[in-house]
Amino acid sequence: MTTSSRRPVKAYDRIAAHFRIMRLDHSIKQLFIVPGIVLAMAMAGSSLSAKLLIRILVGLVAATLIACSNYVINEILDAPFDRLHPTKKNRPAARGLVHSGWGYAQWIVMMLAGLALGSLLGRAFVLSAAALWIMGCIYNIRPMRSKDIPYIDVLSESINNPLRFCLGWYSVVTATLPPASLLVSYWMLGCYFMSLKRFSEYRQIANPAIAASYRSSFAHYSEASLLNSATFYAAASMLFFGAFMMRYRIELILSFPVVAWLMAVYFSLSFRHESAVQNPEHLYSEPLLMVPLCICVALIVLLLFVNVPWIGTMFPKSNP
Repeated sequence: MTTSSRRPVKAYDRIAAHFRIMRLDHSIKQLFIVPGIVLAMAMAGSSLSAKLLIRILVGLVAATLIACSNYVINEILDAPFDRLHPTKKNRPAARGLVHSGWGYAQWIVMMLAGLALGSLLGRAFVLSAAALWIMGCIYNIRPMRSKDIPYIDVLSESINNPLRFCLGWYSVVTATLPPASLLVSYWMLGCYFMSLKRFSEYRQIANPAIAASYRSSFAHYSEASLLNSATFYAAASMLFFGAFMMRYRIELILSFPVVAWLMAVYFSLSFRHESAVQNPEHLYSEPLLMVPLCICVALIVLLLFVNVPWIGTMFPKSNP
């Protein structure tokens, strides 16, 4: 059992704490599944039906259970470090409100429930969901605990993006693989977001010694190195997005300016004190970001389903 003070923890506080460590407010991150759904529908020529809608809902619930399982183990294992953070010290586990035995049971049960539900959608979906859970283990649990290794922390956390994409894809189709170029682009885009989250956290803590005690990887980072890595990830993401676009959907070239606008706004937000970049589940409260995001999503969806013949004329494919 984990205790935080001399006073016993009340039953109500304990139950509430175990509910909170599932971080259901982070479920907004399941929006990263939606591009996989939309692209699979566009490339397979599927239309939204009652059967497909049920599959999508089942997939979202299964993915949420797997993600919540990962949040539970993250909360339990990070409690000693969260107590050193100016805001995360108020998390339930950091305050000693979580029973570790119950927490480990909660972690396993939620994973099993997610995989059982995902099995209704097929083998490919289950394998993707299992990979998402395994990456949560690699990220949080020793001896791997990749979150403590500089650069590997960003890469291993952000690989959840293409895994979520696959969950969306396999909610719609089961016989084909998603385009590899888009998966890499999606991974690198997640790395861009995550490196700026790290930058914002590091910048806010200000004291390198305190930052390193909170997150081991911060001992090897600087503001400059984090911004340099964000630049690399942004360039890599757009390179592979361009490769996907040229191979599968040239119309998406029209979305480039809006995608660049969105990424520039996110970059600027990372410099704010107490930035929502540090807590992506709160990004909806940033109108400066939501405007380009909504425009970007609407434009990409439109370009996936509407043909623009003159684009092919302007950018013809070269002969081998």
